[in-house]
Order: sequence, then structure tokens, then C-alpha cells
Amino acid sequence: MLLNWLIAIASVAGLWLGGTWIVNSAARIARRVGLSELVIGLTIVAIGTSAPEFAVTIVAALEGKENISVSNVIGSNIFNLGFILGGVAIVSAIPTTRKLVRREGSMVIISTLLLLVFLTDLRLAAWEGALLILGLASYVIYVLSTSKTDDEDAKEVMGEVPTGEFRWLDVPILIGGLATILISGHFLVQSATEIARQLGLSDWVIGVTIVAAGTSAPELATALIGVLRKREGISLGTLIGSDLFNLMGVLGLASLLHPMTVTSDAYGSLFLLTALSVVVVVMMRTGWRISRREGVLLVAINLVRWMADFIG
Repeated sequence: MLLNWLIAIASVAGLWLGGTWIVNSAARIARRVGLSELVIGLTIVAIGTSAPEFAVTIVAALEGKENISVSNVIGSNIFNLGFILGGVAIVSAIPTTRKLVRREGSMVIISTLLLLVFLTDLRLAAWEGALLILGLASYVIYVLSTSKTDDEDAKEVMGEVPTGEFRWLDVPILIGGLATILISGHFLVQSATEIARQLGLSDWVIGVTIVAAGTSAPELATALIGVLRKREGISLGTLIGSDLFNLMGVLGLASLLHPMTVTSDAYGSLFLLTALSVVVVVMMRTGWRISRREGVLLVAINLVRWMADFIG
């Protein structure tokens, strides 16, 4: 048991480190070939932030552990909107904007409802994954085509774009980052499966809680940095943008590569994610901020959900 926990912790650290390498090196490479800050923010930074979820979800799907694959994405999104967003709001109320509510808020609700519909039969088919990816591509193209200020839109949706000049070492660092997250993802899936078995928990429960919390490490780090820099609004945009990429990009690609079937445990988490998405967007709209009191509510919802998962 102790060995599996140590492997899981080391795997989370590997996912975090590999994701950081990917974001920093790929951003410098992209800047070298002339891509704008907005394009880098909406693609490189977004994909890099979701790299842990990507690695674990894809590896789990290909290894036939479909419950962990799907529950990781759903649990990560719940963790982002509950623990992380709520925690940031408790520290300092988070200001919102009309654009963020209208564009990203609407997309979060629509994409979550779409996933809920797709999983009513507890199966995510390849064509459904293709539709999710198409939805993500349409969203990115829309943002790129309607944005007037590259730097601000990149920061609003996906946070700060890494700075620095291109070095030849960035290429092997990028490759090393990709290898690190894939290897770490494999070991996290294996150790999580063993932990679930030893504790008498289902793959779904361990995936929607422990694994999801581990793969949300980059989002947690970004949110904390935003709070320390008094830029809570960027933390909000980063969390919502990450949820969009997790749900439509990561889960869409996983189901396209390997159609997945999950257990009925998925229903409770799906309904919670859908309700939480609506609640967060409503909070964003009322008073154009998420208050400390609302932050406490978000964290409380997530705590109750975790207790219910483990007890159930």
C-alpha cells in the first residue's frame, strides 16, 4: 500500500514537471516560428496545462481502464471548479467580465451538457469524441477570429504565456516532457488501480477523486500564482479554459482513439459537474464577481462530494 502511494505521488510530480517542460519549451519554439501570444496561449499553454489529464486519460483508455480514463477528466473539472476556484475566491473575491461569462461560461455549460447526453448510455463512442474535438476546434477558431487584443485575450483565457528566447535545448526538453508525462501517466494509472483495489474502492471513485486531484496540480499552481500576484481574474479564466480543453480535447481524443464504456457510478459525478458548471457561471454573472462566501460554498460542495464518493 505504502509503495503504491509513493509511486502515485512521484507520478503526480512527474506529470507536473513534464507539463511545465512542455509549456515552456513549446512556447519558446512557437514564438520562434512567429506565432502570436494569443495562438500560443490558446494552444500551447492550454494543451500543456492539460497535459497531466491528457496523459492519464489516454494511457488509461488504451490500457482498458475506461472508468479511470473518463472519471479523471470529470473529477478534474469538478476539482477545478470546486476546490481550486472556491479556494481562490476564499482568499480574495474574483472579478469576472462580460466576455468571460458570455463566451467561456456558455461553452462550459454547453460542453458539459453535451457530455451528459453522450454518456446517458454509459458509452462514449468515437463519433461522439470527434464531435467534442470539433467543438473545441470551433471554439478556438472563434476566439482567434474575434479577438482584438492578443495579449489580454491569451491571459484572460489561459493565463500567462511563458517568456524567453528559443534555445536548441528546447527541442529535447519538449520531447523529454512528453515522455515524462506519458511514463508518469502509466504509473499513476497502475498505482491508482492497486490503491483502489486495496481500499475496496471502485476505479471510478479513485479516478474521480485522488487521480483527478493529482492531475489538477498545474491548475492549482497557476491559480496560486494568480492569487499571489493579485490577478485572480486570470486564475478564473485559466481554470475555465482548462476545463474546456479537458472535456472536449482530452476526453474527445481518448474516445476517438478508444471508444469507452463506464459504470453507472458515472451518473452522480456527471450530474454534479453539470450543476456545478451552471452554479459557477451564475456566480460569475451575479455582481460580476465570485465572492468569498460563494467560494466557501464551492469548496463545501466538493468536500461533501468526496465524502459521499468514499462512503458510497
